[in-house]
Amino acid sequence: MKAIIFPGQGSQNAGMASEFQSNFKIVKDIFLRADEALKFNLSKIILNGSDADLKKTEITQPAILTTSFAIFSVLKKEFNFDLSTTKYVAGHSLGEYSALVAADSLKLENAVTLVHERGKLMQEAVPEGEGAMLAVMGLNIAELNLLLKKYDEKKGICEIANDNSLGQIILSGNKEILFSLSNNLKAEKKRSIFLPVSAPFHCSLMKPAAENMKSFLKKTEFKNPNIQLISNVTALPIEKKGDIAELLYKQIFSQVRWRESVEYMINNGINDFIEIGPGKVLSGLVKRTNNKVLTRSLIKIDDIKNL
Repeated sequence: MKAIIFPGQGSQNAGMASEFQSNFKIVKDIFLRADEALKFNLSKIILNGSDADLKKTEITQPAILTTSFAIFSVLKKEFNFDLSTTKYVAGHSLGEYSALVAADSLKLENAVTLVHERGKLMQEAVPEGEGAMLAVMGLNIAELNLLLKKYDEKKGICEIANDNSLGQIILSGNKEILFSLSNNLKAEKKRSIFLPVSAPFHCSLMKPAAENMKSFLKKTEFKNPNIQLISNVTALPIEKKGDIAELLYKQIFSQVRWRESVEYMINNGINDFIEIGPGKVLSGLVKRTNNKVLTRSLIKIDDIKNL
């Protein structure tokens, strides 16, 4: 059985989806729908904008979502992909919104509007330069939790933001504490890398953004997903549409439990992961967690032809 997975922020690149836009009317239509919902020319930024344009969080999020859904729609409608072989959909952070659209739980127009607002609120939640995110390699989640207990919460926030795979965990919080932690890891010959992000996502510093996002989520209509959708917050399938808004609210300041999500899907019969959207980040994370399953990334038309 298959699972379809959708990437999050950081996977974007200038010109993504241009090949699909040039060859399929359905993609042109999807880009137009996104532009009209947002009331600005997102498609021009996706197709012709610079990397700097795409790095703005409130642009990055709707751009990746629109691109991911466009490629999914080509796979489904132009190549008649049999979705009956797909047991789960899931997405990493922002990618969860792409998964909701793919599973007919959320309209594209509502999704791009939500993530545009989400991007602005997340960016505004912490003053620029005060937060950071740090990727830690070579420690498991239990070891890292023990290490974090040594840090005094009164001095600031330092929390696990993403449990991405075996051997890759992302921390988020106040920059000073993360620098101190990074130096300590270096002294112990453990590798860590600061991520080129503009805010400390998925930690309690994001609670103001989540509170402001709540009203937008409450007035959004969600339907029950037509494919089981794995929540970032619980690493389990979403049981009913009434849970979706609350889980998306919590997702903003909670740990993305991606490794556990992948393990859940594998333990429930998935042996084939198809990543849809720009980049191959999630395929790599799946392989780090279990290198016996098949992973494919759909970035170009030939990738779909070779499925």
